[in-house]
Amino acid sequence: MTISLLARLGRAAVDLVFPPRCALCGRGGPFLCEECASSLPRALPPRCPRCWRPTADPELCLECLEQPSPLEGVRSTFLYQGPVRELVHALKYDGQAALAEPMARLMEADLRRQAVGVDLLAPVPLSGWRERTRGYNQSTLLARELARLLRLPLAKDAMARSRHTPPQARIATASERRRNVEGAFVCRDRGLAGRSILIVDDVTTTGATLEACAAALKAAGAARVRALTFARED
Repeated sequence: MTISLLARLGRAAVDLVFPPRCALCGRGGPFLCEECASSLPRALPPRCPRCWRPTADPELCLECLEQPSPLEGVRSTFLYQGPVRELVHALKYDGQAALAEPMARLMEADLRRQAVGVDLLAPVPLSGWRERTRGYNQSTLLARELARLLRLPLAKDAMARSRHTPPQARIATASERRRNVEGAFVCRDRGLAGRSILIVDDVTTTGATLEACAAALKAAGAARVRALTFARED
C-alpha cells in the first residue's frame, strides 16, 4: 500500500469522526465553501504592475519608478481584511493546514488569468525555530498545492534564512522592514540559473520580504523573479 493511499485513508477516517466544515461560516462541507470564497474581497486594479499597490492608473507607481527592484512583479489575489484575514490566521496560527488547498486554488485561478509564464515555484522560508514552533511553513503548503495544480516543480528548499529576524508585522515603516530582512535570505540552489521563478507567500504589505527573497534568487542566477501572495495589506 502506497504512502499516498495511506494518507487518503487516514484523512477519510478523520473526516468520519470530525466532518470538515467551512472555516468562515461553519457550514458542513468543504474547508472553504463556494459561497464564502466568492465573497472574499479581491485586490483589483488599477494597481502598480510591479508592487501591486493601489494607483490611479496602471503605470508604475512613483516609489517603483524611483527605487529599482529585483522583482519583475507582485500579484496578490485578495485584500488582507475581514474574512481573508480570518483565513490567513486560521492557516498560519490555528493549525488549519487543510485550508492551503482551497486557498491555493483561488490563487491558481488568479495566476492563470494573468498568463504569467514561470518555470518553478519557491516558498518564502521561515526560520527553523518558527517552523518548528508552528509545525509547518504556511508558504510551503500554499506553494506545494499551487505547484500541484499548475503541474510545475516546487523548489521547496531553494531559499533559507541566514539569520532570525523579528516578524515584519511588528515593524511599522517600510524602510525599517527593508532593513530588517536585508540579507536575511540565501539561495544555495545553483540549479536555478536562468530560470523564471515564482515566489509564493501568504501576505505582503510593503513587499520587503519578497524583494529580499528575490535578491537572493537573482544572486544565485535566476533570470526572472515574480511573486504571488494570497493577500495584500494596502
